[in-house]
Amino acid sequence: MNFTLQQLIIFLTVYRQKSISKAAEILYLTQPAISIQMKKFQSQFSLPLTEVIGKKLHFTDFGKNIAYLAMDTINAAEHIKYKSYEYKNLTAGELKISCASTAKYLIPYFLKGFLHKYPSIDLSLDVSNKTRVIQNLKENLIDFAIVSVAPLDLEIEKEGLVENKIYLVNNKPDIDEDDPIILRENGSATRAAAVKYFNLTGKRKQLQLTSNEAVKQAVLAGLGYSIIPIISMKNELSLGQLFIIKRDGLPIINDWNIIWRKDKKLTAVASAFLEYIKSEKKSITTKHFSWWEGIC
Repeated sequence: MNFTLQQLIIFLTVYRQKSISKAAEILYLTQPAISIQMKKFQSQFSLPLTEVIGKKLHFTDFGKNIAYLAMDTINAAEHIKYKSYEYKNLTAGELKISCASTAKYLIPYFLKGFLHKYPSIDLSLDVSNKTRVIQNLKENLIDFAIVSVAPLDLEIEKEGLVENKIYLVNNKPDIDEDDPIILRENGSATRAAAVKYFNLTGKRKQLQLTSNEAVKQAVLAGLGYSIIPIISMKNELSLGQLFIIKRDGLPIINDWNIIWRKDKKLTAVASAFLEYIKSEKKSITTKHFSWWEGIC
């Protein structure tokens, strides 16, 4: 079948008015134009849709069933049209972000104002290690990724968010070199930074944990020491539960970035979020991420 939405609208209007002339008035078309489209629509079916009895137009049972289906189809088409308007005007839609696990201390502050401004937008936020985050980006499953180290094998665009400082920390003001160094799992950017740094010291005794929070809790419990992004330690540092250990080569400094594929066609929602980030990041950074300047 090869009928058009306009033919459905004409057919349904004639059905409701039981008259070609009245349908023509409502649709601002001529009666011949209505008749031609009705014939073209009828040609799609082997059974008659209408019949004329006593000079009056009647619809067959088959025609009535097609009219009911036409109502559903036209309603669905209207829903599609208005849904596109909603997306364009940002009253609805989904924002899909994947972030490195440590970025969970960062991204909520960049989302809060945006989601408050557009409350009908749905958020999908996947928190994982860097390897999984980059894979999500490569497979085009997300709009944006939040990482501290951008991939080298993928063409991307990026926008810097806030500085990422990684410090050597312990639950006491110094470290015992015989204690274990606690590391993140393979695939973590923090682990890569730790391995690069501690290889210089020849340190070999290690514990491996699968999240930044787990590493922090292990250090708090006295299982060893580690290097941890300062962004995750605000409360523990202020309460004197963790201590920054000064060493040459530390802190390790890079930036948290929001990145996206260079070939990605951003949705209206994603484009709006990016514009929000660009316009608001300075005030967000000043308000929420300047606290560590007084600590180290």
